[in-house]
Amino acid sequence: MSTATQSTSPLTQRLKTWWMIVRISLEERLVYRGDFALGTLMRFLPIITQIFLWSAVFASMAKPGEETTFGGFRFHDMVAYYLITMVARAFSSMPGLSSGIARQIRDGEIKKFMIQPIDLLGFLLLGRVAHKVAYYSVATLPFVLVFFLCRSYFVDGWPDPTIIAAFAATLVMGFLIGFFLEAAIGLIGFWFLEVSSLLFIYMLFSFFLSGHMFPITLLPDEIEWFVQLLPLKYLAYFPAAVFLGKIPPDELGQELLIEAGWVVFLIIVCRVMYARGVRRYSGFGG
Repeated sequence: MSTATQSTSPLTQRLKTWWMIVRISLEERLVYRGDFALGTLMRFLPIITQIFLWSAVFASMAKPGEETTFGGFRFHDMVAYYLITMVARAFSSMPGLSSGIARQIRDGEIKKFMIQPIDLLGFLLLGRVAHKVAYYSVATLPFVLVFFLCRSYFVDGWPDPTIIAAFAATLVMGFLIGFFLEAAIGLIGFWFLEVSSLLFIYMLFSFFLSGHMFPITLLPDEIEWFVQLLPLKYLAYFPAAVFLGKIPPDELGQELLIEAGWVVFLIIVCRVMYARGVRRYSGFGG
């Protein structure tokens, strides 16, 4: 006679495991709901500086009778751009992921993933999914408040449903690109004990080349073409450009496919690195 456990399929068991990880992670993250709400409001404070800065820049460039644009952006577009990039960065940022993986490798904590039927990358990804779900379930009201107060900067109104769907897709894929990029840096810990210097270099390039600091269309043409080839633009610039209609409709589908290609490529890179890293890993002591 077969028992209930024996009749459960491996897929069902795996789904139950994934749900358990997500549920526990959600409960842990919701402990910090007050911090999430306050942190969201504080996240938008630098926008005040940006408004004054770009107001001065556009005023200095203004010509009588002409609408001033800079890199394809008007003043109101620029402020709206920074608001949207903050939403995108909230999806794609992965604080502590790389250093956490490297620390687990260095301290030997990663051994538990070798003796338990739980995949390290899957476990960490589910934990980050739970973190984002908990964050946005709490931070939605602060986001709505800030966007309501700044609604006058969206002078062209809200985009049509197709653009909204594309924007949502860019946020999800930006989350995956951010996760697997930082996971790849952390997995370098199998070969180097310390990855903090590599992480610092990555954060520096990400800050300037992802579009978080300014739209990458402001870069000189000699540099912009190269930056457009990197996956970093999908962390901040691309979602905002899609939302604001800066991506021509005939190029939007192609750009989304390229972004999806980067997601698949980075997943393969992480899987190969983890498999090779585990083979060369050695643990000693108790």
